Amino acid sequence: MLTRYARGTFNVDWEDRYDFPALRRMRVEKAQRELAHSDLPALLLWKDENVRYLTSLRAQLITGKTTALNGVLLAKGEEPILLCSGGEHDKALFGMPWLSSVHTIPIMEQRELTDGFVTSVLKPLLSDLKLSGGRLGIDQAPLCLIESLRNHLPEIEPVDGDVVMQRARWVKLDEEIAVIEESCALGDSVTQRALDETRAGRRECEVAGDAMQTLFHLGGEMAHVITPYVASGEHMSPPHRICTDKIMRNGDLCFIDIGAMWNGYFADIGRTTIVGKPTRRQKEIYTAVYEGLMAGIARMRPGNTNKDVSDAIVARIGRYGLAEHLFSLFIGHGIGMGANEPPYIGETLPGATVFELQPNMVFAVEPLVWVPDVRGGGGVRIEDMVLVTEDEPHVLSRVEYEDRLLL
Repeated sequence: MLTRYARGTFNVDWEDRYDFPALRRMRVEKAQRELAHSDLPALLLWKDENVRYLTSLRAQLITGKTTALNGVLLAKGEEPILLCSGGEHDKALFGMPWLSSVHTIPIMEQRELTDGFVTSVLKPLLSDLKLSGGRLGIDQAPLCLIESLRNHLPEIEPVDGDVVMQRARWVKLDEEIAVIEESCALGDSVTQRALDETRAGRRECEVAGDAMQTLFHLGGEMAHVITPYVASGEHMSPPHRICTDKIMRNGDLCFIDIGAMWNGYFADIGRTTIVGKPTRRQKEIYTAVYEGLMAGIARMRPGNTNKDVSDAIVARIGRYGLAEHLFSLFIGHGIGMGANEPPYIGETLPGATVFELQPNMVFAVEPLVWVPDVRGGGGVRIEDMVLVTEDEPHVLSRVEYEDRLLL
């Protein structure tokens, strides 16, 4: 039976914790099954989460360049081939013996270097795999790479390959959930540190800095968001979604959304607190969001749909006359190796889909209501990590809610 708690981040001899070699194998096998069910012979992938999923590469990430730094080539029935920055090559050779093939590549942005990669690295690899023509699934790539493929490999047809990986990652393995539990333990700790440091006279950026110190101190890899989210007072009406030099003052609502990553898996946890005493209006908004979140989580059972969940949230918030004040963003999202990944809950944009919930789906559920012209801010979000099980939903995050803000 899956143990639903975080055992600890260390490798120890007295307890069986996380079997990462087995998890790596199972992830590749899962991707191979989805690839076998598709009409694609191979995938050329660049998104961080897909590269990590198939190779376990923990790479240095350069802001704004991540999907141009490292890639992986996966053909049906073959082992993943890592395509990595020169800065990762030696580490991969010496520290990642499970990789069967590692090739150095340039950053995929300069046309000449991109052409060199296609002609001198990718073309021979595809030839060895007997894939010199046909469809090649790609998840995300700069236009220069697509054009280079068309120029130098005209028999190759680039098509969407990310859908294959989304299907592989849609429902988590039990072993993945165990790691996500540990990520949530770190995410709870990061959130709690930020809550503990929230008080009048401190700046949003100071609180974010304290939280990030805890993240790295405990061995976390990165925050859920590149821009740690600490917003106080009127910065939640409308939400700023960053941290600034604004000073927190008495009467300010304050929202924290930083999260954590551990061994490639994300936790996305958010809490709203109050500096000093809340007003009646602030309590009404918080209570509406809290009750909406609880109503939504209660519907997160197999057989129900994402629409059932969002409808329950919106209806509950509507009892307080605040449904029209919901933030113009989906209410929940899938999460795992992707910090924010399909499927979605409460998406209202064209193309939104309805799907049935399945056991081992993991979501971050995050209703946000903001009301203008409330002194100290009228914006509240509460966010929990929720695992769909065969029975009742399992809330992975454990940070306390703010009782002072409940009616």
